[in-house]
Amino acid sequence: MTKENLEELKRLASLLGINLNEKQIKQFEKYYEYLIEKNKVMNLTTITEPDEVIIKHFIDSLSIAQIYTFKKGENVVDVGSGAGFPGIPLKIAFPEINLVMVDSLNKRVNFLNEVAIRLGLENTEAIHLRAEEGAHIEGLRQNFDVCVSRAVANLATLSEYCLPYVKRGGNFFCYKAGSIEEELESGKKAISVLKGSIKGISKFKLPETDIERTIIKINVSDIIPEKYPRKNGLPSKDPIK
Repeated sequence: MTKENLEELKRLASLLGINLNEKQIKQFEKYYEYLIEKNKVMNLTTITEPDEVIIKHFIDSLSIAQIYTFKKGENVVDVGSGAGFPGIPLKIAFPEINLVMVDSLNKRVNFLNEVAIRLGLENTEAIHLRAEEGAHIEGLRQNFDVCVSRAVANLATLSEYCLPYVKRGGNFFCYKAGSIEEELESGKKAISVLKGSIKGISKFKLPETDIERTIIKINVSDIIPEKYPRKNGLPSKDPIK
């Protein structure tokens, strides 16, 4: 990344209300460099140009700051983290959160843990688990203040994967692109069954672009029935209707 790229990252983050210091800018630079290095030998992202990574990965991940303020010591889980979005950018920008990333591919988990070490991110861990397995493990099930996910799945499926990680009173923030009206309608039953309720739908464009995004905020109000999430890929094969 050039100095101009990094200055643009800092400027765009400021439009979201995030003031990145020099240490944080350096962490983003290291993250980008390692992402591109490892992307040559494993499939992490199709977006590789610095200006595109800044907007479509870094700023997109941080866009939640427009609607939610992270608190010191909050436990945050990123389900289906992939190459680390949105978890790693959120941890860089809000270093006082405790971050757990869950991903089903061991190579990606190794990458994420190496990123945490290289960037000096404390209280950060990636775990090799299928989403539906992790939510049945003591210490992970309904243990998080905040769950985030940019995973590509419909809202009903994502809700079954993610809501069982969220404690009573906590929130799941689902990052979406494109039209979501049909997903919202078809996901209502699943959200209700999983003791969730939609508390906000924030539609916006990423700063100074025409890229449309939506973040859905779902609050968990009670203990989620033990049978959820169902295992063996059922949340994606047969979403709750």
